[in-house]
Amino acid sequence: MTGLLPVSGAALSADARLLSSIRDVGARRGVDLDYTDDAATTEMLARHRRTLSAAEHGPLMWLGSLALVAAIVWPFLGHTVPAFEGRPELAFGPAGPLLVVAVTSLVVVRRRWKRELLHPRLAGYREVLGLARAHGVPVTHVPGWLVGRSMSGDRETVPIPAYAGVEPLPAGSGPASGEATEATEEAAEGATEGVAPVAPPAVPAKPASVESYEAMADEGGWHDEAGCLLLFVGIGGVAWAVSEGNALGHLAAVLAVPLAITTWLAGARQGRERQRLREAAVAYVQALSAAQSAGASVPELSPVLRKLLEEEAEKARG
Repeated sequence: MTGLLPVSGAALSADARLLSSIRDVGARRGVDLDYTDDAATTEMLARHRRTLSAAEHGPLMWLGSLALVAAIVWPFLGHTVPAFEGRPELAFGPAGPLLVVAVTSLVVVRRRWKRELLHPRLAGYREVLGLARAHGVPVTHVPGWLVGRSMSGDRETVPIPAYAGVEPLPAGSGPASGEATEATEEAAEGATEGVAPVAPPAVPAKPASVESYEAMADEGGWHDEAGCLLLFVGIGGVAWAVSEGNALGHLAAVLAVPLAITTWLAGARQGRERQRLREAAVAYVQALSAAQSAGASVPELSPVLRKLLEEEAEKARG
């Protein structure tokens, strides 16, 4: 799952104008990385992702968080300590320094995280993705951490740049002379030797099960709560019948308890079906990753599949 890049090197190299712009990005930012090299790009993204995670969840973050909690709690609990009775400097005073420590630590964490997010390699890659979109190359997905969603919710701290659209190349056009990729050169050599060039692999079609997963991914989730509520209604009905001697309470229990069990069973069935469809969606994204590695241009993922990809990536990192 984590092997699926936002865009493959083959897709970036298909348009000579885009390839030239990408090389300009690397030269302008002083980046010694070929963004069309999938292996190097994958390793670069993984390395910076680990560095960002370390900055975001390191010891300083824990220190700042604990100090902030202590600063908030101290004024409410400090005066209850018998040893601090009559000594306001101990009952309330430490909250101030703790707050200073908390704010300072969290500000330092934020600055380190932001500095790493603005690293020339990552900034250059975001430009590459923006250029790809402008040239009509589909960007499969954009990891949340790459645009700074990990610390700021839905707001992107450093969004992908937007560029004016570029007219697509005429049909049959490819990389210009001197800008052909290694794969193109090998195909040309094969043609001169009488060997037909290998056609790019086909992109796997989206199965119906994956479309069903996209449709129901956000459904459900209410069965447990509804079942518990119905069970409480049944228990309350029994209590009312016993205390008031009213037979309607028993009737409420007779109706509510079976309905609660039915609701739980329906939720369990839906959960099993969602898990089955989720596994099919994971297999589909893995197939897309394999096709991309083989040189195919993979289409943009739906929001549901992008969310699934990030969830699986987080699970893989443990």
